[in-house]
Order: sequence, then structure tokens, then C-alpha cells
Amino acid sequence: MKFAAKKEESDRKWSLDPIQRAMGQLGWWHILVCAVVFPLKFPVAWHQMSIIFLGPSVNYTCASDPSLDRCDAGCTSWTYDNSTFATTLTSEWDLVCGNANLVKLSQTIFMFGILVGGVVFGSLADKYGRRPPLVIAVIIQLVTGVGAAVIGSFWVFVVLRFLTAVATGGTMVTSFVLVMEIIGPKWRELFSVLYQIPFNLGHLTLAGFAYFLREWRQLQFALSIFSVLMLSYYWLVPESPRYLFTSGNVDGAVTVLEQAAKRNKLPTDTIRNDIEQYAKEKTRNASANASKGNVLDLFRTPNMRAKTLYMCFNWFVCGLAFFGVAQYIGHAGGDIYTNVAISAALELPGTLLCIYMMKAYGRKKTLIFSNTLTGISMLAIAFVPSSASALNVGLASVGLIGMSISFPTVYLYAGELFPTVVRNVGIGTASMIARFGSMIAPFVAGMGSIAYWLPPCIFGLVPLVGAFCVFFLPETQGHPLPETLEDGENFGKRHTAASGAAGVENGKH
Repeated sequence: MKFAAKKEESDRKWSLDPIQRAMGQLGWWHILVCAVVFPLKFPVAWHQMSIIFLGPSVNYTCASDPSLDRCDAGCTSWTYDNSTFATTLTSEWDLVCGNANLVKLSQTIFMFGILVGGVVFGSLADKYGRRPPLVIAVIIQLVTGVGAAVIGSFWVFVVLRFLTAVATGGTMVTSFVLVMEIIGPKWRELFSVLYQIPFNLGHLTLAGFAYFLREWRQLQFALSIFSVLMLSYYWLVPESPRYLFTSGNVDGAVTVLEQAAKRNKLPTDTIRNDIEQYAKEKTRNASANASKGNVLDLFRTPNMRAKTLYMCFNWFVCGLAFFGVAQYIGHAGGDIYTNVAISAALELPGTLLCIYMMKAYGRKKTLIFSNTLTGISMLAIAFVPSSASALNVGLASVGLIGMSISFPTVYLYAGELFPTVVRNVGIGTASMIARFGSMIAPFVAGMGSIAYWLPPCIFGLVPLVGAFCVFFLPETQGHPLPETLEDGENFGKRHTAASGAAGVENGKH
């Protein structure tokens, strides 16, 4: 990787951040850390999407009295069609008739656990570093995930799945922060998208696991035991040198930076002196930077409030439509394994397309396009006969492609839109809103039992409203990141004002 080493040398000349300058923008050390961390997105996808196969809709009849309707009050036991699934949550605990919504409720509780995990482990990561909470989250994910496969009570299963979700949310937030803190600014745009690819592959491989493991307990165990490999994070994943530095552990930061520099074939002789000088500068400027923003600052001023609301709604769109459409495909006709595999396979080119589109067309046009693509494709399903399962799955898969572009885009878009003093709380708030969308997604996906056209209409209209909201957001590509609350309020207003002034001048002539 000689080209990277040469590039790092040139980068070192202009970089104002001695931490980034010490470890370089991108080198073998960064790639190895990412290669170790990225695979934890596999169980993130497996656990979030596994309900498609753990608790699918199955045909059943009344076993206690075949002459009765299956949901008649006199029916006390049921016979289930096991031609596709040997066992499911539904057949194990008779989650039918009046209890039919319990499967959806369990998934909503799971998604609430993701939300809780992001908040809890985000706080732990700020207090204790990135690596310890990451390792703890992996251990919890392993123990509770395996435990959920062997218990004998549905509600104990729900509780264990909730804890698995908390841990899964923890692995997501800590790993993403760690990656973004070590990758140089020039490469963050690319790696913020590459970080999503293992999730796409996890969704794809889930269909393969489920095809060969038709009993829900076996599937749950197989998807959970993989986390054993991630116990190695205790030894393989380094602590973020940025966290070590900001927490006052200069020696620890220097140690990690020297290891990174050696791996990246960069000089190490001035690292300690540079970091110690940087620490002194930060201490001198501490009083000037003592003012930190909070969630209320996102809504204090009109322009910042509008941008926050529009951005949060688009995160809600991603949470609702991505997970909802994925589960809707499981309810569509045809072979469920093929449907999920095809739709998941199409996510990967969508994610890769996102990289090109954000660079070529910017964040705003990319998000408008992807939301519109999902909206139109899902609305089209309402005009297709329910018997045309292949066409329905095809249109839903196009909708999922749109969301696979939208999700990485809103991550980067929000990071560039919110000013530095409230960037973490801004992204955290938006992510929380996305989790609310994913919490109601199972119920929307199951509304097909009320009216066939209802789920695709909801999954179509909501992204279109999101696309409309994006028209009111400023483009962030190529603009300096807003630092202060004043910057955040003025960002976007200046372009409008400048355009208006230009129009007046042109009118004079």
C-alpha cells in the first residue's frame, strides 16, 4: 500500500489536527481495524430482520374441533401448516386469533430495545471509551441471543430479545463512532457508506440460514452464536485515540497513535511532542469552548428548528420504510426465502450506488431521488393484483433499493447539517426518531389483513412526504461544516439571501 503511504505524507503537510496527522488519513492500520469491526454488522442485520423467519404468517386450522372456524371461541388447539417452516413462534406458543399481534409486538419491543441501546451505550461510550462498552455489548448480545433460543416462555423470549436489542444498538453506536473517529476526513464519506455493506450482506445471508434451519430455535441459536468470535474485540480493537486524548489520557493516546503510525509506515518521532502541545492548546482554549449545546438548541431558532424537523422526519421515513418494506416482502406471496434473498441482494448495489450519487449529485438530490423511488414503487403495488406476487415482490425490492440509498445518505447529511456543538445530540435525536418508525413498521406491514393496498400505500406516501421535506433543506456537499449554533442557524439562509440579492441586482439591469 505504497500509494497510501505517499498520500499520507502529502496529507500530513496540510492537516491541522495532530491526532489525524499522526495516524494518517487512511492506511493499513485503519483498514485492519475496520476489517475487524465491520463484521459486527452481520448480527445487527440478523437480529433486526430475523422476525421475518422466526414469526412468519402460517396457515392453521382448528385441531380441537375441525368443524369450527379456526378462531371460534370453542376452538382450544390448532394444527399448523409446517410445509415451509418446521416450527415458528406462532406454532410454538399458539400466537393466533386474539394473540396474533403478539409477534408484531415482540418486534416493536425489540426495536425499542435498539433505541434504548443507542442511548445507554452512547452515554457509556462518552464516559468509559469506545472499546469497553463495545465488548460488554457483544457479551450481552451473545448471552441473551443464545438464551432466547432455549427458553420455554414467550414473554421470557421477548425480554431476552429486548436485551439482545439493547446490546445490538450498543454495538451499532460504539462501532460507528470508533470508525468515524479514526478515518481521515477525506475518506469518511466513503467509509460511512462501506460501513453499511456488512448489514446488507447480513440481510442476504439471513435467508440462507433460514432456508437450512427451518426450526426457529435452531435459527435463533445459529444467528446468536456468531458473536462468540467478537469476544476477540477485547484484544483486537484499539481504543479511540481521540477519546483517550479528550478524556485526558495523553499517554494512552500517544501509544495508540504510535502503533497506528508504525503500521501505516509514518514517522513517530514527533507524535508525543505534537500531542502534548495540542493538549496544552486545548487546555488554554477550554474556557472558550466550554459552552456545549443541548437538544433544546435544535429548536430554539426558526431555521435550525425547521431543518431539524425536516431531517428527523426523513430519519423516521428510513426507519419505517426500510424495516417495514423488508417485513412486507415476507408477507407477500411466493417463496419467502427467494423473496428475501432477492430483495436483500438488491440492497448491495443500492448502497454502492449511494457512494456515486452523493459525490456526483450531492446529498439533497440523492435523498430526494431515493425517497421518491421508494414512494412510487410502493404506491404502484396498490394497483397490482395481490395474485401477481412476483411483480409485487419486484416493486417492493425496488422500494428497498431506494431505502438502501436513503439510510446512508441521512447519516452523512445529518452529520454535515447539524453544527459541531450539537452534532452528536442532533444525530442521536434523529436516530431515536428513526427507531420509532421501525417500532411501528411491523404493524403497518401486517395491515394487509385489513386491506391489501394499505401497507404499500403507507410505505409509499411517507417517503414521498420525506422527499418533499428535503426540498427545504440546504445542500451540504462542499460547504464548511457549521461549528456554532449561529453557524447552524445561518447555514442555508445565506444561500437563499444571496440568491435573492442576485435576483434583485439582475432586475436592476
